[in-house]
Amino acid sequence: MPNLTTSLNAHPASPRAKVLRVITRLNIGGPAQHVVLLTAGLRRLGWETDLVTGRVDPDEGDMGDLALSAGVRPVVVPALRNGAGPLADLRTLLSLYRFFRRERPALVHLHLLKARVLGGLAARWARVPIVVETLHGTLLAGYYAAPLTRLLAALERWLARRMDAVVAVSPAVARELAAARVVSGPRVHVIPLGLDLERFRDGAARPTLRRSLGAPAEVPLVGIVGRLVPIKGVDAFIDAAAQIRRRLPAAQFVVVGDGPLRLDLERRAREAGLAGQVHFLGWRRNLEELYPDLDLIMLTSLNEGTPVSIIEAMAAGRAVVATRAGGVVDVVEDGVTGVLVPPRDPGALAAAAVALLNDPERRRRMGEAARSAVLPRYGAARLVEETDALYRALLAQRGRRS
Repeated sequence: MPNLTTSLNAHPASPRAKVLRVITRLNIGGPAQHVVLLTAGLRRLGWETDLVTGRVDPDEGDMGDLALSAGVRPVVVPALRNGAGPLADLRTLLSLYRFFRRERPALVHLHLLKARVLGGLAARWARVPIVVETLHGTLLAGYYAAPLTRLLAALERWLARRMDAVVAVSPAVARELAAARVVSGPRVHVIPLGLDLERFRDGAARPTLRRSLGAPAEVPLVGIVGRLVPIKGVDAFIDAAAQIRRRLPAAQFVVVGDGPLRLDLERRAREAGLAGQVHFLGWRRNLEELYPDLDLIMLTSLNEGTPVSIIEAMAAGRAVVATRAGGVVDVVEDGVTGVLVPPRDPGALAAAAVALLNDPERRRRMGEAARSAVLPRYGAARLVEETDALYRALLAQRGRRS
């Protein structure tokens, strides 16, 4: 990938406005997919647009290859990363300022907190005409103690006042911003996440999971996909698995993902008597080959902007059991496209899972309803269309030709 600190040829003049998109890092998850698909899609509409990103942390999966496969070659700012320290942040700020001054974009669009802070400062310093931020979730519930949460809310207010538009990826995120008095009203635009969901349709890929695990078709198989970090609440999945096994002794479980809590979760599974029954698979990119073999997908998060894993599972026609947290309630219609339970309640998770595992017909109906709900709502084409419309409206307000 090109490096911002090395030479980077300026782009030739374009009949359309230039847009630069900045994200803290392209780690595995919804935001990385979102910015790659958005950058590639807007280019197809004729926008002159580039993606700027920092480095992925060592314990995270890297989606840089997704960008390259989509024809997006990101510009890398080496010092842009979480926990890099004040000197690295200053270097990032100066690098972004120089880059913006050189490229002279009409619009800069920022994603994830570190990029939103440093990119926002650099863009205003460089006199970029229009600056937009997308909040893929907030850190205002479930993450930190009250004093730090208040400080983060104050930072978000300060940032929002400097933006021409604030994009929330779900109505729940917009509600959180309004409740915390961060921003509300006409400057907030709800544009749901956009993902490549076609690969999850029936028949798009041959399932491989049961064969790799040696699990026959009659064995109940329950999975969870995500980062192994505290906000994802995966400890509740392990505790629920133990309860499910007491009622369905043949059941097995898979954890797809990685993170700092992996060793603790593996130990928790062993102590619960689940050794050999909970399979930790690490990061997997071939999820379209895994979901069809799962009878049920769980999500145990304490907070979510938009729950990518269950959107993908629903696109694959899978029934889901998820916590009623953040943007989950905007994705799952309780009792129709999935089952919602309170966070931090392994007993409720287990009860809902056992009921669905014992009722294949209900799972089938729920999976079909789920697929019909998410395919049109969370596809990449809709994301590109709505973002294109937002950019045109903002540029028109500024009298700029888009």
